[in-house]
Amino acid sequence: MSEKPIEEDTDKTRPRTRAEKQVEHRNRIKRTLVACFMGILVGGLSFYLSGTPDLATGLQENAIIGILLLAAGVVFQKYVFMFIGVDYMELSTKDWFYQSFMTFALWFMTWTILLTTTVLI
Repeated sequence: MSEKPIEEDTDKTRPRTRAEKQVEHRNRIKRTLVACFMGILVGGLSFYLSGTPDLATGLQENAIIGILLLAAGVVFQKYVFMFIGVDYMELSTKDWFYQSFMTFALWFMTWTILLTTTVLI
């Protein structure tokens, strides 16, 4: 038997230091900010690239472009993480779901606000 698994178990059970907690917290804040800014950016692009909204219904003729941009924004976050130095390989499925949801929520709010103000004018 190897001593490697025992060492890994003791490393996981040891309490984290204050510095480790702060680094982890900063990385979580960076990830959340990336998701928020990506959602706002993609929401604005969705509005401007999907065509002129119909004043009667408030719908755009190429709304599918907005949904495709949302998917691209979620995928593009991986490359933004590489650029800003966040280790994206340590993210679990739950973390990626959170990133996707935050991007979706801000994309939806931005696009909806832009469509609503356009129809009201």
